[in-house]
Amino acid sequence: MQVNTLILGAGAAGMMAAAHAGPSTLVVDHARAPGEKIRISGGGRCNFTNLYAEPANFICANPHFMKSALSRYTQWDFIDLVNAHGIAWHEKTLGQLFCDDTAKQIITMLRAEMERAGAQLWLQTTVGEITHDGAFRVSLMREGRETRISARNLVLATGGKSIPKMGATGLAYQIAAQFGLPLVTPRPGLVPLTFGETFKPLAGVALHSRAQGQGPAFEEATLFTHRGLSGPAILQASSYWQEGESITLDLSPQTSLFDLLKSARQTAGRRALTTVLSQHLPARVVAYLGEDLPKTNLADLSDARLADIAQRLHHWQLTPTGSEGYRTAEVTLGGIDTDALNSATMEAKALPGLYAIGEAVDVTGWLGGYNFQWAWSSGWAAGTAIAKAAHHLA
Repeated sequence: MQVNTLILGAGAAGMMAAAHAGPSTLVVDHARAPGEKIRISGGGRCNFTNLYAEPANFICANPHFMKSALSRYTQWDFIDLVNAHGIAWHEKTLGQLFCDDTAKQIITMLRAEMERAGAQLWLQTTVGEITHDGAFRVSLMREGRETRISARNLVLATGGKSIPKMGATGLAYQIAAQFGLPLVTPRPGLVPLTFGETFKPLAGVALHSRAQGQGPAFEEATLFTHRGLSGPAILQASSYWQEGESITLDLSPQTSLFDLLKSARQTAGRRALTTVLSQHLPARVVAYLGEDLPKTNLADLSDARLADIAQRLHHWQLTPTGSEGYRTAEVTLGGIDTDALNSATMEAKALPGLYAIGEAVDVTGWLGGYNFQWAWSSGWAAGTAIAKAAHHLA
């Protein structure tokens, strides 16, 4: 069977590319249904983009790589598509956009766009041997039968290694390596951090905080768990954290604890330090930290001592033992090295006709719709480049 374009992966990026790649496009996926990550995202409502998406919200060994695709297919372009399909949506915190109803509407929309473009979709199909002799020769197993496909273009859109229970395998990395494309070592991103049983007494406690790894600080909720720390602030910081490094937690990012304690010393000097802190921080956190805090009244503490206590609570340094890994990671950091790709088309520089898009590439967004925006932008970039090339050949 001959096609112009074979897309491996019917996720966000793959379906977006198929909607724009022109005639004779086949999309294959080993799952029973397309867009499974879309379906479960955002609590089933799909955080499909972010109003503030820009290159600074992405992690990549080359910070300039994603600029072309993100500027040519923006969040506003995707919002226009969502509106054109009559999908109602709303903004949550920090520019995050969600469907009012269900994430399945986004999948239905993408399938409709694929059908309009004439793309075929094969599900429960596994990929076997791949060779290249001017065209890509791909062996596919479907319904117990082998089909050999000849394709002018091959698009790697199978994502990363995160959430293996949904079938993530890292297949794109294997194919990229086969064709000589280098990898930036993949690792889990947007992932809870583990601390052994350190925080077991605090499991279930959440507070507004500012968390920072070796990158920007993120001010959102932190959640203590039986295994360590989670919540949006921690997930964000985790993408900038590596084994052996520490993270810094500010337990009161919007209130100066020094000013607060100094003021309380004047008005309620006979109260215990921990009693006053418990009015501004979760009592269980104060009790947990209390073993390291002076067991005395505020009146007995000097400015220097209050400043030291406040400093420790605003800059709590913690060293995770690890992360929860790909099992719970929302994304995969690293992937196919962008130096090997054309930033305008997502095509491999060394092998015309081979494309890599979405999470398979070394571009990782922040939490909050950014990774979907990269899927839309990179899928659009590859799809339109393929359609343009096919038009010139015709």
